[in-house]
Amino acid sequence: MTYEETIEYLYNSVPMFQKVGAVAYKEGLYNTVKLDEHFGRPHKKYKTIHVAGTNGKGSCSHTIASTLQEAGYKVGLYTSPHLKDFRERIRINGVCIDKEYVINFVENERNFFEPLHPSFFELTTALAFKYFAENDVDIAVIEVGLGGRLDCTNIITPILSIITNISLDHTQFLGNTLAKIAYEKAGIIKSGIPIIIGESVEETKPVFKDKAHACNSHITFAEDENEISEAVHNRQGGITYTTKTFGVINGELGGTYQIKNTATILCAVKKLKEQGLTIRDEDVKAGFANITQNTVLLGRWQKIKDNPTVICDTGHNVGGWEYLSAQLKAQKCKQMRIVFGMVDDKDVSTVMSMLPSNAVYYFTKADNKRAIDEKVIKGLADKLRLESSCYPNVKTAYKRALDDADGDDFIFVGGSSYIVADLLNECV
Repeated sequence: MTYEETIEYLYNSVPMFQKVGAVAYKEGLYNTVKLDEHFGRPHKKYKTIHVAGTNGKGSCSHTIASTLQEAGYKVGLYTSPHLKDFRERIRINGVCIDKEYVINFVENERNFFEPLHPSFFELTTALAFKYFAENDVDIAVIEVGLGGRLDCTNIITPILSIITNISLDHTQFLGNTLAKIAYEKAGIIKSGIPIIIGESVEETKPVFKDKAHACNSHITFAEDENEISEAVHNRQGGITYTTKTFGVINGELGGTYQIKNTATILCAVKKLKEQGLTIRDEDVKAGFANITQNTVLLGRWQKIKDNPTVICDTGHNVGGWEYLSAQLKAQKCKQMRIVFGMVDDKDVSTVMSMLPSNAVYYFTKADNKRAIDEKVIKGLADKLRLESSCYPNVKTAYKRALDDADGDDFIFVGGSSYIVADLLNECV
């Protein structure tokens, strides 16, 4: 098979949450354990860091990986979803997994895994763990796919666990309260392994404390550490942090929500140093400054062009839009134009109530079975008296927004990771 044929096989032969949603979710670790045993428990051959959370886990994973690379480690990075190419999910020092490796994995192992009927994510996780082991990484940063307790990444015993935050998302799988979702995320806490909590609220804090106590795991709440004394947006489009431990850090990522992520990451770095990793202050500063170069992170308040300014962001739920909404409303421009779409398992009404009222909207849908029809979203927008029009795909909507815009306008593209993926694949 060619690489393209192999990826098509993966997309069509095993259920993929990114494409079909709930039917791809498999509760439990049976398949994962069977795959892990078959490949000789590869995740035990290197250190790991486990990152869960509703929002921010991708940015945190990439930034930690970037910092560890600057410190001289060979770093595996496993994240999801991908935006342009499947291989983005599995990287070593920022370099995507080899196409030939993916082809050979499927061709050589399909006789074993096909009878198991694994999900796409179960199979991809096994592929990642095997690839990291065979390439002798020093450490791998592993992002949870969904939840934590029953996520197939949860077979690892990391040197550090991180939970970024909790908000209402994927409630059909994880529960319909913050406490229930926190319980699922807290499932990554392992016996004797330190845990960092990025953000917590009254409903979730006791859940984390109880689980950490039961596991005899030292728990750190990043919000209580007061590591960041000042955070200001700089002229380069990023954020400059004044910190208690590491001095001044110029962060490349410019989303306001990165301030919370940075507090979490810096606490994690301090804990990793306590675990014996050699990380200098200079490594931390370089790691924050060179995330895109080191790990090729996409879609986090990413600037696409100037005149007009075009920004895209993968924020896709209420928790993410609490930050995006405030940042958009604070944006200074002649006219704001927003290309927007969502998928069907999100709280669309609440997100739309948070959108800026003075923007012009170009509602569209991603090339995805889960995408909500743009006319349905426009119907909700009409009730909010938002100025809007509809387009059948992201490319058409984005082109119209560009055609309508003056050089002093600001265009935002988002609402879903899949909207951003279509933008990056078809328009950039």
